[in-house]
Amino acid sequence: MSIPAELQYTKDHEWVRIEGDIATIGITQFAQGELGDIVYVEVETVDETLDKDEVFGTVEAVKTVSDLFLPLTGEIVSFNEALEDDPELVNKDPYGEGWMIKMKISNTEEIADLLDAEGYASIIGA
Repeated sequence: MSIPAELQYTKDHEWVRIEGDIATIGITQFAQGELGDIVYVEVETVDETLDKDEVFGTVEAVKTVSDLFLPLTGEIVSFNEALEDDPELVNKDPYGEGWMIKMKISNTEEIADLLDAEGYASIIGA
């Protein structure tokens, strides 16, 4: 199972790539595997400022719908619109083309609460 070392993670199975004050967020390979075939990704929070752990969207798979939780406080600045026509990008390339949102981080102190690859691996038993 792929757990890229350059990313950070949450216990809710989201990954975070931080570049300056912008964070790119998606779900992990483990999460997409547990969900199965993803048929729809909904994010209606673009241009909204949300607190850490608030729901920023949902991902719908053949067998379930799952909430997506914001790993950091900040403003959602963009949604990966490619997912509207091709939601299975999340299954095919969860750490690349399957990214979900970009956000402007408001509270950089929260970054310390994220897990590194080793910490996330221990949560999923990898």
